[in-house]
Amino acid sequence: MRSVVPTLAVLATLVLTGCDPNALGTGGTSVPAPAPGAAGDHQAQLAALGQPRPEDTGAHYNRDEWGEWVTDRSNSCSTREQILVRDGDGEAVDGRCKSTCPRAFCWTSRYDGVTTKDPADLQIDHIVPLAEAARSGARDWTGEQRKAYYNDPVNLVAVSARSNQQKSDSDPGKWRPMREYWCDYATGYVAVKTKYQLSVDDVELAELTRMLNTCP
Repeated sequence: MRSVVPTLAVLATLVLTGCDPNALGTGGTSVPAPAPGAAGDHQAQLAALGQPRPEDTGAHYNRDEWGEWVTDRSNSCSTREQILVRDGDGEAVDGRCKSTCPRAFCWTSRYDGVTTKDPADLQIDHIVPLAEAARSGARDWTGEQRKAYYNDPVNLVAVSARSNQQKSDSDPGKWRPMREYWCDYATGYVAVKTKYQLSVDDVELAELTRMLNTCP
């Protein structure tokens, strides 16, 4: 069964103590989810990426130059904490944005289907990795642009540590999640690359096309 990613208007069901899900985002709005896989004109989505280009393999990349999770002053929740709330199902969240799970599990890793009740088991992955962004057009971004990209919820998903480490900084030409998540993953990946005007190479485009062909 294909995994379900929340729409932009819907957060996972929460049991909250002193924490309002509608406040978990800038300006009191819900934290957006990665673009869910859905019926649509996937050819048009792919076309929006532009013509494939070779990766900018000479682009400088230093992980430390992309910043860290930021904290929303309106609710004192870090980006990581907000993504855990958004991607969870049935967790309790205290007044300091700490999630706990009163059930057998509250999180399912989108990449490999692994379930957990301990948020410490999860890592927050950039769907389009930082190094991949650097190779795809972010060579001259400012520090503020890199920081905004690092914390953009549309490019973030809670996954198992093992799957995140397996993926590393690979693009779809080198790594893919479990087949049930191909549609959602490819849709989100294309959406991020389009939003930030990042290029794709030939192999990357071919694999994105293959994954989008599994969409309903």
